Amino acid sequence: MTTSIVDAESVLVIDLGSINTRAILFDIVDGQYHFISAGVVPSTANAPYRDVSEGIHLAVKKLQETTGRALVDTDGRLVIPCQSDGSGVDRLAVTYSAGPQLRIVTAGLLADVSLESARNLAASVHGKIVDSIGLNDHRRLEVQLDSILQAEPDMIIMAGGTENGAGRSVLKMLELITLVCRMLPQEKRPAVIFAGNRALAKKIKESLEKWTTIQIAPNIRPTIDSEDLGPAQEILAQAVTQIRNAQIGGLQSIGSISSLTPIPTGQAFGRIIRFLSQVYDPARGVLGVDVGSSSTIMAAAVAGKLKLNVFPFGVGSGASQILQGCSIADIVRWLPMHVPDAVVRDYLYQKSLYPAMIPMTSETLSIEQSMARQSIRMAAQNILARWPSMSMSFEPILASGAILSQTASPVQSLLMLLDGLQPVGITSFFLDQNGLIAGLGSVSQINSVLPVQVLESGALLNLGTVISPISQARYGTPILQVRMEYEDGNETRAEVRQGSIVSLPLRAGQNAHIHINPLRRTIINPHGQRGGGSFKITGGVCGAVIDARGRPLILPPDAARRRDLIKKWTIMLGG
Repeated sequence: MTTSIVDAESVLVIDLGSINTRAILFDIVDGQYHFISAGVVPSTANAPYRDVSEGIHLAVKKLQETTGRALVDTDGRLVIPCQSDGSGVDRLAVTYSAGPQLRIVTAGLLADVSLESARNLAASVHGKIVDSIGLNDHRRLEVQLDSILQAEPDMIIMAGGTENGAGRSVLKMLELITLVCRMLPQEKRPAVIFAGNRALAKKIKESLEKWTTIQIAPNIRPTIDSEDLGPAQEILAQAVTQIRNAQIGGLQSIGSISSLTPIPTGQAFGRIIRFLSQVYDPARGVLGVDVGSSSTIMAAAVAGKLKLNVFPFGVGSGASQILQGCSIADIVRWLPMHVPDAVVRDYLYQKSLYPAMIPMTSETLSIEQSMARQSIRMAAQNILARWPSMSMSFEPILASGAILSQTASPVQSLLMLLDGLQPVGITSFFLDQNGLIAGLGSVSQINSVLPVQVLESGALLNLGTVISPISQARYGTPILQVRMEYEDGNETRAEVRQGSIVSLPLRAGQNAHIHINPLRRTIINPHGQRGGGSFKITGGVCGAVIDARGRPLILPPDAARRRDLIKKWTIMLGG
């Protein structure tokens, strides 16, 4: 498709979330694409409507009221393409994160080879692996069959065999999967994706297509030592959309007038992060994190190679899932005031039942922000464990999610990200206040110019530049000497001690050169030469920050001292 500005002057993105439905308008202003406005209303994907159409109508109507631009006709239908009177839009894109957690069965050969790659592929969508079948599975055939039937999967991801490699064992798995499909009623048969040895693809497709929907993806494990999930993730997104069309009322209807097939929010989020990693420093890479109601998305990309994970825990309907991977103490430790464990646990379960519930007190707000910290921390630890060669050193880091964007102060947003991610080196943080990132990733398929120009226009909020040194010095020991030169010739100096977090006086948009002299073998840039250096930095709404609290960040075991320290960090950054 063409990506000329003339051919696609205006784009409307509809984002269907589990809590909110968002209508986002992009158009050309003074010869360049800009974010115009967004209309946000509560989602109608759940009861009592169980149809996203009403939410879309209300969101677009709200967008019309804000912009004064007619987007629907007298019958309430979207006007596509744009008309001569200026009404309507030229393009429509749809992303979605609404819908229940997908139930996925993975099938592969070796547990640490093809089966692991199948699990990594499944982790790129909002789903749960309910069973796994592999060569080392010693259960009898009938036991495996019963297990899969009881799991009632929505999808089976089948991998195995390097290119022109193993065949007999893969075909044995095929017999089991075919038997599963034959025994289930047609409306309950799982969709199947085969992402293994391409030499077997034709035979597998012929065997399964008479029983269920089967899609063939490129081999995710072409050699025993290499993994390539990117092409298969695109096929997976298509398969998920087919399932969601049956689960989410109104999705198929809006998809029929969209300029491209609706895609999961996580997939769209990953696309823009992968794109930006080819624009920015290829040695550092780009990280994106989106803390949602039902899931937390983390996308890391280096030189165009994407690692995408959608974790099944969030700060709304996924709140109770946080406790599946941590203890209540891991959440309580981030609270700046005393709240009994039982109260925190009850609030998590209440939030999972009523995800649109708004925190009404400082205690409940702190609980939600603690949940966000722990969600980000768990996601970061998981992605670093799965890809040990990766470090938490990116430039820039992009963050999204209502829990981050709807705070009383941007300092609170930055501290949640720093506490959860615990980055190292020099990093710029940008906050997606209007939920644009996934929409930009979706639009990039039909217009590669728009995302670049929108991001360059300042649509994301620059929180600031953060310098996170690595030091083994004792608490309170000086580890950095800092001198910052402003463009007007003035300068400021500071001494940074281990265990502190320091806000440097730099206004939003103001440039300065910072000169750092590390002490006691302190490391500034884990990817560069040891020692100090000079850098040009730009201030954000939180200025510039030196986070010398240590990596990993260790909180005091004494509860009173810990709470005082958390309050102190917020005060030191001006929150």
